[in-house]
Amino acid sequence: MATRTQARESVIGLLYAVDLGNDGIIKFVDEILEDKKIRNKQKDFALNLFNGVVDNLEKIDEEIQVHLNQGSLNDLGNVEKSILRLAVYEILFENLDKPIIINEAIELSKRLASDNAPKFINGVLDKVKR
Repeated sequence: MATRTQARESVIGLLYAVDLGNDGIIKFVDEILEDKKIRNKQKDFALNLFNGVVDNLEKIDEEIQVHLNQGSLNDLGNVEKSILRLAVYEILFENLDKPIIINEAIELSKRLASDNAPKFINGVLDKVKR
């Protein structure tokens, strides 16, 4: 059975694809999750997160932009942006423990993103949390 971490990692991959312009992937989210063995409760969790980010993307991006010290959202790497979007969605819209959300985003960034990403993501999410 998949974990919430694996569900989040799949959502980050889907958000990454959408950010690169593959909007058609939205039609295949169920199949992609099934291929990654994200099923049952974790599939519902992943679908809720993915759809929540897509539906609230403008507000999420505004929130991220407000907390960037310099540059813009477009200056971020696509993986980092996808991780931030997911975590900011969870902080703003889900009733989950914020330190757990932030820790999960940091751990995912250690595995998926650049070397500087964990520190950067921690800094942005810490500001969003307040």
